[in-house]
This record gives sequence, structure tokens and C-alpha cells, in this order.
Amino acid sequence: MNDDVRNIVLGVVAAGVSAALGWLARTHLWHRRLRRKQAFFGLPGHSECLLVVNREAGGDGAVHRHDVFALLELSALIKDCGAHAQIVQHDIARQGFGERTEFCLGGPASNRRMTAHLSSLLPGVRVNTDVEPGPDRGAFRIGTEMYRAEPGVAEYVLLARLTAGEESRPVFLFCGQRAITNQAASRYLARHHEKLARKHGGDSFCLLLKVVNSAAYGPDVVELVADVTRAAQAAPERDTARPARS
Repeated sequence: MNDDVRNIVLGVVAAGVSAALGWLARTHLWHRRLRRKQAFFGLPGHSECLLVVNREAGGDGAVHRHDVFALLELSALIKDCGAHAQIVQHDIARQGFGERTEFCLGGPASNRRMTAHLSSLLPGVRVNTDVEPGPDRGAFRIGTEMYRAEPGVAEYVLLARLTAGEESRPVFLFCGQRAITNQAASRYLARHHEKLARKHGGDSFCLLLKVVNSAAYGPDVVELVADVTRAAQAAPERDTARPARS
């Protein structure tokens, strides 16, 4: 074997080794990212979770189209984790939490289970559920701050990941002032779950998001207003809530 042939053989072998090492490194990184994602969502491979859906205001068991879009966003996340989802109507989901990951969608006006979760897990949050039109309809009170909706201009949604202990599976809440804000929160979670996992790990958190100009931009323009975990988990105060500064 002359030098030229030997160099060609060595080059092919080196290229093969480099390709194999690169494939192994990419596979390792992919598995590590998958494990982190599964841990954050509490969804190991082949596990089961719940998608608790609300009803459209004034409807008879119907789900608003924006909530359907939110379910599609969440279903993609669940599928990526190798898990399976069961869709359950809010008024028949009668079980505790912690055994299976739960994604609960919709405000307390349309979702009884959300009402129960807010009462037991986020007692510092109050949501105005008046059916009559008015400036405070759907408003959030978190601690002493009030957040009123301006339909189509500025609307708020709570995105929360809550656990009852280290061994329990999380419950994710998407509690919005309108259905389009629920979709916005699910999309925000899909886009930022890696950042949220790095920041919060397995701890509980509650974020207040603002959906900006949904009349023009739909659910795409979302701003993080604040991490309201402490205020949301605290016992409610008797002080009169004041409007939040814009």
C-alpha cells in the first residue's frame, strides 16, 4: 500500500469516526433535553396525563375554538414527551392531583375545576365572574393589585405550574380573561418551557402574562408582566384592591 492509498484510507476512517462521534453527541444531547422536558412536565415516557377542558360561555358543552387551538399546542408537547393524554370535561374531572400531570384550561367562569384549583392552590387570586357587562368583568385581583381586561387591546392570563410535593406530578393552569389568552399562554409555555425549567426547576410558579392587541395579532404577542407566585399563594388580604399601573 503506497502512501496515497494509506492517506485516503486514514481520511475515510477519520471521517467515519468523526461522524460517529458527532451522532453520539447529538443523540446524547437530544436524550438529555428530552429527560429535562419530561421532568419539567412530569411526563415520563408512556405516562398518562389529563387535559381538563372548559365550556364556551353560553354554550352547551362546546369548547371555544381558541381553547381547541390551545389543546393542540399542549398535545404536541405531550406527544414530544412520549406520553398520552386523556381529555376530560371540567365538570366530570373529580379526582385529586399529583398522580398524573394535569393541564387545566379556562377561567373559573367556565371551568369548575379551575375554581377549585385557584381556591386551594392559589388563594391570593380572585377572578371576577360577573355575567353582566362592566369594567371589572373578568378582572384579576392578585394580592392588592387589580388587572382589568381591555378586550382586543390588553388582556391577562395566569400561567402556573403547581405541585403538592417532590414526588407528585404537576398541574398546569391556563387561566385567562378570554379564550384567546388561554391559547396565548399555551403557546408561551411551548416556546419558553426550557427557559422556565432552567429558572424554576421542579418548583411551583405562577406567571402573569399580558396579551397585547389580540384583535390585530391574535395570541402571538405576549408580555411577561410579573412572577406573582408569592402573592398568588398567600392568603387573601382584606385591603381594597387597586388598579395596576399600565
